[in-house]
Amino acid sequence: MKNNRLKIATRKSPLALWQTNHVREALRRLYPEQLIEIVEITTQGDKILDTPLAKIGGKGLFVKELENSLLAGQADMAVHSMKDVPVELPSGLILPVIMCREEPYDAFVSNHYPNLAALPLGAIVGTSSLRRQSQLLALRPDLSIRPLRGNVGTRLQKLDRGEFDAIVLAVAGLKRLGMSERIREILTPDIILPAIGQGAIGIECREDDQVTQERIAPLNDYATQQRIKAERAINQRLGGGCQVPIAGFAEISDNELLLRGLVADPQGKQVLYHTLRGALEFPEELGDQLAQVLLSQGADRFLQTWQFSA
Repeated sequence: MKNNRLKIATRKSPLALWQTNHVREALRRLYPEQLIEIVEITTQGDKILDTPLAKIGGKGLFVKELENSLLAGQADMAVHSMKDVPVELPSGLILPVIMCREEPYDAFVSNHYPNLAALPLGAIVGTSSLRRQSQLLALRPDLSIRPLRGNVGTRLQKLDRGEFDAIVLAVAGLKRLGMSERIREILTPDIILPAIGQGAIGIECREDDQVTQERIAPLNDYATQQRIKAERAINQRLGGGCQVPIAGFAEISDNELLLRGLVADPQGKQVLYHTLRGALEFPEELGDQLAQVLLSQGADRFLQTWQFSA
């Protein structure tokens, strides 16, 4: 090996640090003698908290600085929430490892109401995700959706201060931070379709760094990787990046991929939805096929009209 030290780039948020320490511990179990250093980086997405992501460049703002650290040789790998990673990676970088997925659903969190259906007319729900907003309003057009940014702890504090009747967060984040008790209802895909890549941790590195690739290879989970590839292929075909309300979720059923995809307008008045089955070995083809069906339903008009965060 070039040296006995691996450097992992990460955001500084509690959840990002949990994920990075999860990766570090997995590597330590494999390589007890390996020195592993965490390089904490503040991203643009972490700095700008008073503006919806769509207006400042989308979720890619959470990964750009980490990728720059890889390209500059300041880190050997970067750990990401897969839902934050744009489809197109910078030249010279690859994403060879996707770890076993945590529960990928959204969570209904409230101090006064047991579930989404119990919210009174006109209840205030916090989320800055247009993917969540569009699906919430499709179910409950009476709700008042208000912006909510910040890390998990900050969002929960705002709920506890009474600024919202309920908020929607990722189940995976709450579980990883030891806050499962805050979940009042798990919003399964028949209620809200998750974000593409939600609940999965990805590890990015330089394409020419064979040593690091060999080191991290055992952390890859094939089933999760195939599911995420299918979901990301929807985005790839639609050209939506992270700035349009697209949802995608793949499961494995009878050794096949079951893929669901959605495009909706932010007010939930028009929702395009489709489900396809396909071979586990060809996830990108399945995602591409599903996206083509959505395009035939009119998604291209949606994508040209709406420029919002997923």
